[in-house]
Amino acid sequence: MRSLDPRSPSINRLALVPLLATAAVAAHAQTFLDNARVTSVDPQYDNVRVPRQECSNRLITEPRGNGEREYGGPSFGGVVGALIGTRSVVAAVGKRPRRSALSSAPSRAPTSPTGTAGTRRSRVPREVTTRRDVEDAQTHVVGYQATYDYRGQRFTTLMHDNPGPYVQVRVSVDPVGR
Repeated sequence: MRSLDPRSPSINRLALVPLLATAAVAAHAQTFLDNARVTSVDPQYDNVRVPRQECSNRLITEPRGNGEREYGGPSFGGVVGALIGTRSVVAAVGKRPRRSALSSAPSRAPTSPTGTAGTRRSRVPREVTTRRDVEDAQTHVVGYQATYDYRGQRFTTLMHDNPGPYVQVRVSVDPVGR
C-alpha cells in the first residue's frame, strides 16, 4: 500500500500536473483591450411608484351652537326678573299692593331661530383640511442597451452608463488546437 505522506514524491508530482497545465494554457492565450464602434443605444426604463400625501383646504359653513347654551340672554333675563320680583315684594310690603305688568305675565324664555329656548344657532364658515394618500408613477432610467460592431460582428449588451460612440472590449485569443 502507498503512503499518503505529503513529502512523498508521488503526491508532489500529482500536484504539479494541474499547475503546469494552467501555465501552458496561459502561455498560449492572449488578452488585450480594443475599441468597438457603438451603432445604437436604447435607454431602459423602469416605473417606480412613489407614495405621497395630498392635502386640500376648503371652506365649509356649518351651524354653530350644536346644543351649546348661550348664557348671555338667560342671565340677563334672570337679573331683570330678580329686580322686578324685588320691586313686587317691596310694593306688597307697602300700603298699596302693586302688580307689575312684567311680573304678572307668565314667564317665557326667549326662543332662538331653531325654536330651542336659550340656544342660538348661526352659520359660521370654517376651514377644513382633507388629506389622502396617493401614489405617483415615476419613470427612471435603469441602464442602456448598447449595440456595437467589432470586426464585422454585431454584439448587444446592457450597460449602467451610456457608452458614447465607442465601447472598450476585452479580446481574448486562444489557439483552437492542432
